[in-house]
Amino acid sequence: MESVSAVGRASAVPVSAPTVDALVAALFRQEAGRLVSLARFFTDDRTAAEDLVQEAFLRLARSGHRVRDQAKAAAYLRSIVINLARDHNRRGLVSLRHRPPAVLDEPSAETQAAERESRNEVVRALRELPTRQRECLALRYYLELPVEEIADTLGVSANSVKTHLKRGLKSLAADLEGTQ
Repeated sequence: MESVSAVGRASAVPVSAPTVDALVAALFRQEAGRLVSLARFFTDDRTAAEDLVQEAFLRLARSGHRVRDQAKAAAYLRSIVINLARDHNRRGLVSLRHRPPAVLDEPSAETQAAERESRNEVVRALRELPTRQRECLALRYYLELPVEEIADTLGVSANSVKTHLKRGLKSLAADLEGTQ
């Protein structure tokens, strides 16, 4: 009995080259970041993870003509990344035992830009809140003050602080969900 893989049956009609290119490009836009994170989980090395993901996309581009179900292409790509990570770890198993622990690396420029954009959205949304809610949220989540200290700082009751926090978080969540 023939097994069916993520790329489909051998007797199916091949996908054209422009379709493969479009599929690979779309998958890169949608999945590259998550695949690097996945590979990083297995390799504990960002550079190696990026290399593995790049290799996975190259392999998909070379064998993309065999893809029969484009809905399963992302799963196929994930399996390529996992297999490449396994191979990477097998090859490096001996050296892994003798090297120092990996140093945490700096986030990529893309990650930094996304985090900065996210922070800017939060700051913008905070600035649109009523003054008391904004003050309570900043004191609680930026300075990490307990409710009692916030109440003392603002000269209001603890229950008032809790109310402002609850309303502020609700407004903030509604605003941020609307921008995504």
